[in-house]
Amino acid sequence: MTKVTKLAVLIIGGLLASGTWAQSDGSSKNAKTNQTPAESMPKSLAGPDYVIGANDNLHISVWKEPDLTTSLPVRPDGKISLPLLNDVLAAGLTPMQLADSITEKLKKYIADPRVTVVVTAMNSQRIYVVGEVTHTGAMPLFPNMTVLQALSSAGFTQFANLKGIYVLRTQNGKQTKLPFNYKEVVKGRNTQQNIVLKPGDQVVVP
Repeated sequence: MTKVTKLAVLIIGGLLASGTWAQSDGSSKNAKTNQTPAESMPKSLAGPDYVIGANDNLHISVWKEPDLTTSLPVRPDGKISLPLLNDVLAAGLTPMQLADSITEKLKKYIADPRVTVVVTAMNSQRIYVVGEVTHTGAMPLFPNMTVLQALSSAGFTQFANLKGIYVLRTQNGKQTKLPFNYKEVVKGRNTQQNIVLKPGDQVVVP
């Protein structure tokens, strides 16, 4: 093989290597461009034992099915409207129970559906803080919310009787008055009075 032939072979080999490298680099760039970001899931405000009710806001996510993923409120009749399924009962169920219910219904239309239910606003369960407080009226009831936590959100007026606070709770048609001495509790005494609130409880600050 002459020197000219050897030189031509080297040049052609270099061009081919350069072309191959460019194609690989382009494919890599295209792969990065075609990557889709993971679906952003809103944070759940409710615990796993939370029971969904009317006016709660939900985010329903169906894996790899963007047309079926939606955010919506629970209607006053306790139902939600979803693509393919129409009306689905949501009230009275936990997020996991509702996800299981939707999953079973979707199996008629989708192979191996994976459903996630997130409570984005808890509007069905409320408590009421009344009396000598800065912010009086209804308040969303968060999981394991205590009297002290509710009062810290409501604030006191200068006339509040901090030793005479009480919770009115209605169970089975009977109303019970549960005392709460704010000054004692914040000092670490009588902490059993700092009960976990239930839906419909009224915290009264005289």
